[in-house]
Amino acid sequence: MSVVRTRFAPSPTGYMHIGGMRTALFNWLWARHNGGQFILRIDDTDQERNNDEALGPILAAFRWLGLDWDEGPEVGGEFAPYFQSQRTEFYRAACETLLKSGKAYRDFDPPEAIKADREQADKDKQQYMNVRRSLDLSEAEVEQLIAENQPYVIRLLVDRTAKVSITDQVRGDVEWDCSLINDPVIMRADGSPLYNFATVVDDAHLKITHVIRAEEHLSNTPTQLMLFDALEYERPVFAHIPFVAGPDGKKISKREKYVEKLRKDAKFGKLFQIADDVLPQIGMGSSETINPVMVAYYEAVGFMPEAILNGLSRLGWSFDDKTEQMSLEFVTKEFTLDRVVKASAALDPDKLLSFQEYWISTLSLEEKIDRCVPYLVKSGMISEEVTDQERSYIGKLLTALSERIKLFSDVLSYDEFFVPDEDLEYDEKAFQKRLVKPENAAPLLAQFRDVLATTEAFDAASLEDVLKSWVEEAGINIGDIIHALRMSVTGKPAGPGMFETLELLGKERCLVRIGRTLEILNNNSSPA
Repeated sequence: MSVVRTRFAPSPTGYMHIGGMRTALFNWLWARHNGGQFILRIDDTDQERNNDEALGPILAAFRWLGLDWDEGPEVGGEFAPYFQSQRTEFYRAACETLLKSGKAYRDFDPPEAIKADREQADKDKQQYMNVRRSLDLSEAEVEQLIAENQPYVIRLLVDRTAKVSITDQVRGDVEWDCSLINDPVIMRADGSPLYNFATVVDDAHLKITHVIRAEEHLSNTPTQLMLFDALEYERPVFAHIPFVAGPDGKKISKREKYVEKLRKDAKFGKLFQIADDVLPQIGMGSSETINPVMVAYYEAVGFMPEAILNGLSRLGWSFDDKTEQMSLEFVTKEFTLDRVVKASAALDPDKLLSFQEYWISTLSLEEKIDRCVPYLVKSGMISEEVTDQERSYIGKLLTALSERIKLFSDVLSYDEFFVPDEDLEYDEKAFQKRLVKPENAAPLLAQFRDVLATTEAFDAASLEDVLKSWVEEAGINIGDIIHALRMSVTGKPAGPGMFETLELLGKERCLVRIGRTLEILNNNSSPA
């Protein structure tokens, strides 16, 4: 196989779209599978954007996922520059070539003339085709209009007797009738290139061999094919992969209305809720600023790159009908375009969470500690200078929580293990149910506090023996005390094992917290 050079060309938007990231991944996989090169090119023709601010999140997403690029921003290479805004000379030279060969022309028709042509076509119930009035101008007339600064655009002259076709690596043979294609504008009046023209010039200059992109770009393909041919460039191989769909089967969109629709979906709603629970605690706003359409969301709330790569790899591609968990190394080895399907692929939040649950289970305890600590630091639960004693404590907590930690940010849900005793908050509903309504809750809690005060061995196994012995001696059920005990030391009705919880908090903290709870109960006051 000849050298493979694939490219991904995002338009800076201020974040990396999850669907765009899947497209980038497929390009990266194809390049790496074939020992080729992956090129990152930036379509930044929108000069109103601050490109430094807009590009940062895109490059950060690639780095977080571990997808390197062989040429592009911050890497450089033989075919630089990699920003369209810096490649104007290439577009102007190519345009001049087309004008000289008669394959493109200057169209001086004013907007009102084009509008009238469209209205006439509608009236005649015919498809609108641009009227080539400017082709009737002599060379002298054209020069005169240019000298008079008459505005014009430059159009590619379409051969309306021809047809163009490709053998798409995903969709098979596709053909277009040029008699139904308007002469596309390739350069605006201000001299800036249109997308289809710029991308063809760039693909040729960067020696791109394979263009792998989402299926919505299929409509751009005939224009690009005609441009490749008109400029006598070698055509790349095309593969139009299925778009990433939302729960409604439509392309997942960054538009505000679509995002709000996702927020109301049962599955996606879980992801939005995670953002609203986590992001405010670490100073990153809420789901209003970072949401599941963005790659940054998954990093922010504590997903593993491996889980997201696993999930994205399965969107429109599969190894077989049973293999689910796949490493990037495995997918790279097995990735071929003939395994890409035509149908749209839906992003399933539950599937992503399932992949995350699998990949986090592969980590050692030390790795889990390393990835949970930043959340505790950012939330202010621990200081930036993390001591060995704190790491040991966090490790014991994670061990006690076991499979309850699915995202690294889940550790923030267990603030009861980090807050000062006097700041412990109680779940109001559970407080009433477990401590206020049972008439014997307070006296039993007071009695067991006295037992704990005299208990020397404060490890989970010893504490379990102590409680069971006391319950038997008191002639009560363990349920009469254990729920009240948990509420008094954690403020919550559920959590890790009761005895592991007591051990983690330690004797002094448990006694203080039980004492505070009893004081609230004896004063008949609210815990709030």
